[in-house]
Amino acid sequence: MSNKNKVRYGLKNVHYARLTTAEDGTVSYTSPTAWPGAVSIKFSAQGSQEPFYADDIKYYVTSSNTGYNGDLETALVPEDFRTSILGEIKDADGVFIENADAQPVPFALLFEFAGDVKAVRHVLYNCTASRPDIEAQTKEDKVSVKTETLTIDASSVYNKDLDANVVKADTSSETSEATYNDWYESVHLPSKSTT
Repeated sequence: MSNKNKVRYGLKNVHYARLTTAEDGTVSYTSPTAWPGAVSIKFSAQGSQEPFYADDIKYYVTSSNTGYNGDLETALVPEDFRTSILGEIKDADGVFIENADAQPVPFALLFEFAGDVKAVRHVLYNCTASRPDIEAQTKEDKVSVKTETLTIDASSVYNKDLDANVVKADTSSETSEATYNDWYESVHLPSKSTT
């Protein structure tokens, strides 16, 4: 029996980890923090392909990968995310204050999709998030839960071991058990390539 998935479905185990880049370009992350209440996630690939024509044919095609852009829909944005990533201020009275001058802090976004054999775990290495819209409506004969949606831009970070700008990573059928089991303990940093 194959240990490779044939299908994927579901979304769970969303986590985030604050990203710090040192002066020499080395990146580090805080320990991932759970983000409960994930509803949906959709990212569109960003970049372009540019053909070069010669000899009356498409002679060469250049391709650029500028990451992903999309939405994360969630029950509520966690309070810690609001302060540590979106830059909101929590005053002495426990009130959240939106700071108009705050710049979003980069972070890694971790999550998983279920599969028919094993869940596939993902990480986007360098994300920035927009503020969610404010939305609600009056309660009628039934309660309709409103969600919050953040637009997230995922770009690359430089990885010295691969000598490459990396955007994302996900587990495969050959991922070691140790790496798979520790996925949410720390952000997986790529090691030397074997392929």
